Amino acid sequence: MAQRSGPDYRHKLTLRDVSEASGVSEMTVSRVLRNSGDVSEKTRAKVLEVARTLGYVPNKIAGALASNRVNLVGVIIPSLSNMVFPEVLMGISRVLDETPLQPVVGVTGYEPEKEEQVIFEMLSWRPSGLIVAGLEHTDAAKAMMRNAGVPIVEIMDVDGEPVDACVGISHERAGRETAREILARGYRKIGFLGTKMPLDHRARKRFEGFSSVLKDEGLSIVAEEYYSGGSALAKGREMTQAILAKAPDLDFLYFSNDMIGAGGLLYCLEIGIDVPGQLGLAGFNGVDLIDGLPRRLATLDSCRAEIGARAAELIAAAETTPKDASPQRIEISPIFAPGDTVRPK
Repeated sequence: MAQRSGPDYRHKLTLRDVSEASGVSEMTVSRVLRNSGDVSEKTRAKVLEVARTLGYVPNKIAGALASNRVNLVGVIIPSLSNMVFPEVLMGISRVLDETPLQPVVGVTGYEPEKEEQVIFEMLSWRPSGLIVAGLEHTDAAKAMMRNAGVPIVEIMDVDGEPVDACVGISHERAGRETAREILARGYRKIGFLGTKMPLDHRARKRFEGFSSVLKDEGLSIVAEEYYSGGSALAKGREMTQAILAKAPDLDFLYFSNDMIGAGGLLYCLEIGIDVPGQLGLAGFNGVDLIDGLPRRLATLDSCRAEIGARAAELIAAAETTPKDASPQRIEISPIFAPGDTVRPK
């Protein structure tokens, strides 16, 4: 039988291994790896090189027992299947790269019970902070975060009461501003295409804000088309075809995100619809994808990377900033970009 190659799982490297290989005491190795104590630069460099050569990874859980905390920041998001949350992670990483903190990601699939489970697992490791998408959580999840004893930052949304701090945009306001821009350009027969919203609270709030402005003008959504699952170009094409088959006299389509909006635009151009003269289109998020379309989709930027960066700054500053008694709320104001798919005012 062939000999099994690879690591020997029966032997785990210890401080003693590094100590013996570098010729210094285990206490000195510990001080070097914890970056503490009085150790000469020559000894420090030697120990670090030996540890690196051996492939030694220190047990930070043991070190965390004294401080009751590890240098990890839990980041809990609903999805990695679209282009929105990876950009949030980029903003978080950019800030934390300048600190000893490291992000660890959990994905919930927009399921409240799954989010509750992920929050439980993240907090059980005693992280230095937690960044969680959204303001809506189960009662148990909220209780865990309130009693975690670490900074909690809820991101992407400010329409509600945070547990500790929140950073994001007002989705109700985003919906209202988009509706005002559309109406100012003369569109009146409007269809909505988006995700099923009981679990996507931010899409729901945009829809409610959007609809409230139409109602003030004596209008309403003429037709609607919904989907579940991740957003994609193909879905946008299918949904656009379906809604125009139901209501061919629509003069505007409002998409809950840019991905399905891009699919809708490609479908309209393919079958010869005059965009934006006959039919206007707008999405939401301001993802880079729209820069590569035949026409730039009208959108409202959700400021994803900035939100991630501001949230990470709050976590990083929590070690030195006194805890404020009141929750901190940071609202970022996005700007409507008309692109090439709406008529000029």
